[in-house]
Amino acid sequence: MKAKTFDRKFYAGEKIMEHLDLSNARRAGTEAKRVNVDCPAWMVDSPDRAARRLGMTRQSLIKLWLADKLDQSAAVTNR
Repeated sequence: MKAKTFDRKFYAGEKIMEHLDLSNARRAGTEAKRVNVDCPAWMVDSPDRAARRLGMTRQSLIKLWLADKLDQSAAVTNR
């Protein structure tokens, strides 16, 4: 199918999923990227205690905290 025909069907609200190969589809911007950060021991011990209390890994907790802080920062910026 030509792109023009595909676009026309899409904008007309017709079903297009049958024309897509989603076997290798990925959401843009979600690929993992490794980041190393050196912190003093007290900055590692505190998240470790919080992560154990919540039943999650340090990495998961730090990602959660970072995402929350980024959301807060974006909300302040968009006011």
